[in-house]
Amino acid sequence: MTATVTTHPAPGPAPAPAAPRRRLLWTLEDGMAVAWRNLIGLRRVPRLLVFSFIQPLVFLLMFRYVFGGVVSPALHGVSYVDFLIPGIFVQTAVFGSMNTAIGLATDMQTGLMERFRSLPMARSAVLVGRTTADLTRNVFVVALMTAVGFAIGFRLHAGVLAFLGGFLLVLAFGFAMSWIFAVVGMAVGDPETAQAAAFPVLAPLVFASAAFIPVNTMPGWLQAFARHQPVSKSAEAVRALVLGGPTADAVWQALAWDAGIVAVFAPLGVWLYRRAV
Repeated sequence: MTATVTTHPAPGPAPAPAAPRRRLLWTLEDGMAVAWRNLIGLRRVPRLLVFSFIQPLVFLLMFRYVFGGVVSPALHGVSYVDFLIPGIFVQTAVFGSMNTAIGLATDMQTGLMERFRSLPMARSAVLVGRTTADLTRNVFVVALMTAVGFAIGFRLHAGVLAFLGGFLLVLAFGFAMSWIFAVVGMAVGDPETAQAAAFPVLAPLVFASAAFIPVNTMPGWLQAFARHQPVSKSAEAVRALVLGGPTADAVWQALAWDAGIVAVFAPLGVWLYRRAV
């Protein structure tokens, strides 16, 4: 009788990571490199950070001390400064995202995009890096606005953790809006035109919203738009976290807007980048 010996092949090398995973890591590494390049530029030109802080500060003081007395009776006992600060946070993130359009348009005008094109880097890294750098700048600006808010009477009503959640929600909204203005910057290709083109987008979203005044004080024909646009949803969600009360629906609606904006405008921005360079 002959014994049968069964042999098993020696284990081979571990399988390489899947291609999509390698591509994602490649994009993240390149995006962080571009983000660091943009942050170094911000460090070398600190005036940009200073003026990014001055603009929302002017809005805060103007609305707090000029319009506060008019709006307060419509808030039914809520302090206007407590109502206003969440809206100012959101407005700061929106106006800060305009720098994405100007920065990308400047890079296109100076020929830097062609240089990036010649390098072995992910095509989306330029946009990821720019939006991430602008997100980092928003962290500092919103933190400074928080300090000013406490100085003029703003107080927490739902605890520190809820406030931090609102802070993160503001940053998420600013990041989403940066992708809109990335598309604007790539589409126009000129920094002055990008700045001019951003205002028609910003004005109706910021001023026809719940950021500064209750929506029910607006004309009836405007309320439908003001209630259901992303700035209002984000401001209401941050306000719910800061002042207390039901938060789940408001937060999920704000996050849904953020996800929808990124899902639409990130691929569009990458497509414009490929066409532009």
